[in-house]
Amino acid sequence: MNSYYAQKLSAERLQHVYALASPEVRKYLQAEIDFLNLRLPSGGRVLELGCGYGRVLQEVAKPGRHLFGIDTALANLQMARRFLSEVPTCRLTLMDAGNLAFAPASFDAVFCIQNGISAFRIEPKTLLKQALQVTRPGGRVLFSSYAEAFWEPRLQWFQEQAKAGLLGEIDLQASTDGVIVTRDGFRSGTATPEQFRLWSQDLGHSRQLEEVEGSSVFLEIQP
Repeated sequence: MNSYYAQKLSAERLQHVYALASPEVRKYLQAEIDFLNLRLPSGGRVLELGCGYGRVLQEVAKPGRHLFGIDTALANLQMARRFLSEVPTCRLTLMDAGNLAFAPASFDAVFCIQNGISAFRIEPKTLLKQALQVTRPGGRVLFSSYAEAFWEPRLQWFQEQAKAGLLGEIDLQASTDGVIVTRDGFRSGTATPEQFRLWSQDLGHSRQLEEVEGSSVFLEIQP
């Protein structure tokens, strides 16, 4: 799945994905940013897993926050460096979220929103463990996915992406139960609240789930 994003949904093409967002999808995207800004510490070191072209990092750039972004698509990082050229406290690195090369406990917060936990080709519990390993005690790890009630706006958004040639044709018959399938092999799943609970239950840390604006579900873990 990462290779699909790198080949078809990176850099300018990924930016086009967001340009196609309907008013309802834009509201969802902004609600995630607003919630994230409330939960992130006002200062310290903050890491985004799968930063793309820097859309979210730009929105959470605040005085006192030292931002780090990783991605496996070089084209994304090249565009992000231009996109974030006026954010001097941001560092970008080519790195796999399933094998983080940072020192243990080196971040005050780690986040991965907009269903990244389903988009990465990484076992979810491994991804959570990697995030926790590099987060200091008392910090926060934040992941989000789509809420069940957001299925129709999400499906329509993906259909618009397919019409624009950014994705293969949507297989509507196969696209059910929170999973969107295209005829060229792309699959976009969903992390349900039950799955978030299952993946995080044995990690030995405080955790909570919160639905935001009827469109997102956030898992927060505090080491």
